[in-house]
Amino acid sequence: MQITRHLTRRGVIGGAAVGGGLLIAWWALPRNYPNPLTPARGEHVLGAWLKIAEDGVVSVAVPQLEMGQGITTLIPQIAAQELGADWRQIAVEPAAAAAAYANMPLAKRWIGLWDPMTAGLSQSSDEWLARRFATSQRFTATADGMSLAAYEQPVREAAAAARAMLAMEAASRWGTSWEECEVEGGIVSFGDIRATFGELAAGAAEQSPPDPPPLRPESVSVNPISSEAGASVPDAFPRIDLPSKVDGSHRFAGDVRLPGMVYAAIRHGPNNGSELSAFTPDAAKGIRGIVGAVKTKRWLAVAATTSWAAERALEAMAPQFKTDFPVNSDDITARLDTLLTSGDSFKVAETGFGEEAMTRVDIARRYEVDAFHASPVETASAAARYADGRLELWIAAQAPEQAREAAARAVGLQLEDVALYPMAAGGSFDARLEHDHAIEVAHIAKQLGRPVQLTWSRREEIVRSRPRAPAYTLIGAQLAGGGGAGPLQGVSGGIIDAIKLRVATPPSTHEFGKRLFDNLTPWAAIRETTGMKDVLALEGAVPVYELPSVTVRHVPVETGYPSGRVRGNAHVASAFAIESFVDEVAHESGREPLSYRMSMLGSDVRLAACLQRAASLAEWDGGTDQSGQGLACYRIGDAATGGRIACVATARRGEGGLRVTRLSAAVDIGRIVNLDIARQQIEGGLLFGLGIALGNSPTMRGGLPESFEYAGLGLPKLADCPEIVVEFLPSSGPHVDPGELGVAVVAPAIANALFSATGLRLRRLPLLSGGL
Repeated sequence: MQITRHLTRRGVIGGAAVGGGLLIAWWALPRNYPNPLTPARGEHVLGAWLKIAEDGVVSVAVPQLEMGQGITTLIPQIAAQELGADWRQIAVEPAAAAAAYANMPLAKRWIGLWDPMTAGLSQSSDEWLARRFATSQRFTATADGMSLAAYEQPVREAAAAARAMLAMEAASRWGTSWEECEVEGGIVSFGDIRATFGELAAGAAEQSPPDPPPLRPESVSVNPISSEAGASVPDAFPRIDLPSKVDGSHRFAGDVRLPGMVYAAIRHGPNNGSELSAFTPDAAKGIRGIVGAVKTKRWLAVAATTSWAAERALEAMAPQFKTDFPVNSDDITARLDTLLTSGDSFKVAETGFGEEAMTRVDIARRYEVDAFHASPVETASAAARYADGRLELWIAAQAPEQAREAAARAVGLQLEDVALYPMAAGGSFDARLEHDHAIEVAHIAKQLGRPVQLTWSRREEIVRSRPRAPAYTLIGAQLAGGGGAGPLQGVSGGIIDAIKLRVATPPSTHEFGKRLFDNLTPWAAIRETTGMKDVLALEGAVPVYELPSVTVRHVPVETGYPSGRVRGNAHVASAFAIESFVDEVAHESGREPLSYRMSMLGSDVRLAACLQRAASLAEWDGGTDQSGQGLACYRIGDAATGGRIACVATARRGEGGLRVTRLSAAVDIGRIVNLDIARQQIEGGLLFGLGIALGNSPTMRGGLPESFEYAGLGLPKLADCPEIVVEFLPSSGPHVDPGELGVAVVAPAIANALFSATGLRLRRLPLLSGGL
């Protein structure tokens, strides 16, 4: 696999200069991995992560997809601080999928998707299998917030090795020991003697770094938060991609232009096994610029010299599709409704005294979460060139090697005959884990024999995307005796002795895994996974509270419609059900929501601190009637290493419906790498969750969405955005990705706020699906 020159440090983000350079190895890697980088003129390739040019520019390889989350700043920042470089000399080079960049933590987390027969044998076997799989398959997928967990330590080691090599070269010239040299701001110094990285680069290439690399202690905490409430150290690492995104020069897949390139438009039928049945090719004869049409069993594409002409031609050809079992939303609802109470189930989690401890149900509630689209602003786009038995792809892919393999299979090529050039994504929210458009553009390029760019229209993005699976949850609790001033007075006092969750949802992560790793069609993936137990489809279903007995059961449901991954994933349904239920028990027991939650947290003092701080930020008044304030908290991950968030939503009911006026959130994500990016991720997650709570779910009729318009999703506009206050709590815990915390906590906070404001308890997402 290759990386084109225009995608290196100069063409993508950083303005690195041409000329000689030095590549510093990730020395901890076994030497049998093939080197992923090809040297340019004057460069010395010694490893996988860092290049130092003779003009001093440091290029950092980034093997993860930049889709707005800031990874092309985070990884270079880690390298810059450990290396001792000036941030102004840092540039970025997108790295091709390679064994050197294997994402081991994600491979282990997803072991049940790519190797379900061996998953969970033991901790050591899972580690070994994940390493073997990730390296042999060049698995570098960007997902589940695993980027820093996978790459922070290797990048630090690479940068520390490079720093030592630079110091060694300087010391050899100055007649001193390298340990006495200082490396800061892109300068190596010893007393009054100084040399730049560029001046030392060529000689440093000949040095052998110490083993292990000498890591800096101070880089363990790169962007600390001060102990003063609300204050923080100013961020010295502004986003590298920000200037080019502001001035429009940042290049996405849709910006690729190749000599002789044509533009393709495409039409798909319903997403559940439809087939192309008819179209009228002669109807497009009068449209100028048409180059050709390509049809397969599932879709029809037309290429032309302009995208406008291609779209017009498709409309004129009027492709028709047949579907054996078209799905309606009412059918999906009926299946979930029926199986929630009567379907076969699998136990996926059990804590404390277990299921037997629950001998009665004192209070039970049902919560429903409809499907939801990822809907990134940039629709699926890719460019391809097929010539001389080789295929080149320019595409934004969260799982690039799987996309490359799928394209190779589609056109009958060996994997080594396909090159994938990684591009940035204009948003994704996990949509770019799918690679349908890679297969399609490969077909089109091969059939036409010329470079082509395929861009899905908004209609195709909505028709073809796989929404997050719907989930219906039934929660029952057994309460202890004592206290209480509400309807449950004398029965419980709100103290939960045992709780049981029964969740009806498709085995969506297994279904996704069949598409990603086995290259199955959506309909085949549904058939292969029907009835499977899916632990990842119920993430977060074990409450954060320390309860005597918790049981979680999965009821697999085959809805007849493909499902996929969307930001927040199963955490959205889990947080909504649990935090709404806790609020209801508190109300029924006459308990104040904040103190009630605090009483059940047990030893989780970090989440307790988040709750207290969020309440302070919002001037929490106890969530009394008509206050319009609602509270929710959530943890992603285990009690030792997980990230925490607490949120207070302030909402009111007005002439235009429900209006959220303020979101106050306190967050603990452990050690913060980049404060600005962490804040952006939480704020973006809160707004994404706002769209889930108050937007529109897709309504299916005859296998197709009723609306193909972006506006039909009901996503929040700028005028709908509430005031957002986010505060990070000082923490010495391990870093936790903040990307999904905000998404999960918003909906229950808003639902609880709505109840406080109006007395109306809504138990279905989106909250306004039934109107106000």
